[in-house]
Amino acid sequence: MAINSIWQKHGIRQAGFWTVAIGDSNQDLYYLLEWESLAEREAKWNAFQADPEWIAKRAETERDGAIVASISNLILQPTGFSSVR
Repeated sequence: MAINSIWQKHGIRQAGFWTVAIGDSNQDLYYLLEWESLAEREAKWNAFQADPEWIAKRAETERDGAIVASISNLILQPTGFSSVR
């Protein structure tokens, strides 16, 4: 089961995934998730993190060591002139 399938199972909506075409590192992965509120984010993200299927898949991919060097988490808010609301 892909990450997107597990997210869908928990009602997590992704807006897109990106890698760096021009920049410092082509090893970086960026993605945006859509939330109606911080309360929704907390409830759904916590359920996803506790999902036994996710825990097993993550352990499987990391059995030879971590595959993610670092994680940054940002909460973005659209500006008044943004086309995305």
